[in-house]
Parts: sequence; structure tokens; C-alpha cells
Amino acid sequence: MVDLILGVSDPQKWHEKNIRLNKDHYASWMVYLGGGKLVTKVADAIGVGVHFNPYVMWNDKMLKYGVARMHDLIQDIQYWKTFYLSGRLQKPVNILVDSLDVQQLNSVNLRSAVSAALLLLPPKFTEVDLYAKICSLSYMGDLRMLFAEDRDKVNKIVRGQFPLFQSMYRPCLEQYKTKELLQFSPRGDDQANISQDCGLSATEYLVSSLPTTVWNTLGLRLGEKRSLSGPGRVTGRNQVLIQSRKEVADCMQRVLRRKVMVSSARQAVSGVLAVGGVKAAKYLGSKMCKAWRSWR
Repeated sequence: MVDLILGVSDPQKWHEKNIRLNKDHYASWMVYLGGGKLVTKVADAIGVGVHFNPYVMWNDKMLKYGVARMHDLIQDIQYWKTFYLSGRLQKPVNILVDSLDVQQLNSVNLRSAVSAALLLLPPKFTEVDLYAKICSLSYMGDLRMLFAEDRDKVNKIVRGQFPLFQSMYRPCLEQYKTKELLQFSPRGDDQANISQDCGLSATEYLVSSLPTTVWNTLGLRLGEKRSLSGPGRVTGRNQVLIQSRKEVADCMQRVLRRKVMVSSARQAVSGVLAVGGVKAAKYLGSKMCKAWRSWR
């Protein structure tokens, strides 16, 4: 299936109109018991604000389209509130219509993803290693990875779309190179070997580039120190107290794993309710067959 995400200003009104046009896309019980209001309520209260309709045929293509509130999409891009839609946008996507310049806003998300990945990587690694680590961020803690996903999914995504990952992340990597956080050495192929500064000052910079929700949680768990400017004047937000790179990397990994686990579990329950038992069983069955083939 081709995955689509539709960002709309008012999901309830959008679903109400779409139900009139495409009632067969929805679970029948949701249509008859509450319509667009119930669809939106399940997506918000049980899921993470996204309603998916899978197995939709359009122009001889099979689609799965998700509908999300634009405000929620932007909040997740900037702050990793649920780390659900922002995780999808850290991988190559084709933006069809962009009335709010989401592509420009997403540059903040990409920079945060690079910072998080660098904290989890060793001093030396390849460009493929970096993109694989970025890609894996949104799968850490995902319950589907235990039984319903291809175990080599991350590597297949990176290998199949390597030039697109390069075009997405090279601008950010060049910025980090200018700040002397990264050094590149060419290889025989199209990728590069990368070495990074793993000192505490570099670690502090990477942590400061993380989204506010992650940064705040790190501060609560590791402690904070005041950011001073001049003779004892406090300026800006406090800094996370970093005693070792490994400590902050391990803590950040636990924070992200928790976010992904909660979001994936909520969305899974919401998905079963939203599409009905038959479609849910069909979708899960196809996922498990793909996972079984990869495990074998």
C-alpha cells in the first residue's frame, strides 16, 4: 500500500464530509454510531491524533491514508510530542501539497534527529550507519517490531533510499562540520566515513539541539544547571547536567523508547477500533507474514 498523511484544519468536519462521499472507507459501526465526531474522538482520545483508512483503491493503486490535525502535526514536528508523525517525516517522503511550508518546518525535526543519532553512535561510523540510526529512532520501543515487522526493515529503507537520505540530511551535516563536531573522509563509493567529537562540550551542544519535550525530561532525570551570562545573570533555559556522554545517551534512548512504545500501543488500539476486526486482522496478518519471511 501507498501511505498518505493528510493534514487538515478540522478533522471532524473533514471526516463528516468524507463519510458522505466515501462511507465504505470507514468501519460501519463508527459511521452509524457517531460519524465524524466519533472517528475524531477515537483518534484523539485513544490514538495519537491520526485516523487511518487502509485498503482503499484509487486509480488502480491501493492506499492507506491517515488524517491528522495540522496543529498536532506541527507540534509533533517541533517538539516530538508523540514522536509519531515526526518520526515518519525523518524518512524520505514526497510532499504533494504544502500550504503551511511544512517542509521548511521539518528542518528542525531533521536537525533534532541528527543530534539524537549522533549521541547514540560511536566516535567513528559511516554515512549509512548514521541514516540507519536516524531511521531506527522512531522504531525503538515499537511493539510491532517484536512480531509484525521485517527485522531488516531499517536497513532496507536506508539502502533503498540512500540518495534521498543524503539530500535530506547533508545540509545539517555540513552545519555540524562547520562547527567542527563532524569530520568527513571520502570512501570508494558514494558515502563517507564520519568521525565525531565526543567531548562534553560537543555532547552539550547535541543535547541543546533536541526538542523541548525530550530536553525537559532529560533535565528532570539528570538534573539541570543554570545558564549564566555575565556576572551571575541567568539567561535562556537551564542546561542539562551532563557528567558523561554515555549517561545522557542512555537516558535519551530510554525517553524515546518510552515515547514510541506508548504512541505505537495507543495507535494500534485506535487502529483496530477504527478499521474494524476484519480489516485489522487482514492488515496484521500481512505484516506478520512479512515479518516471518524476514526471520526465516
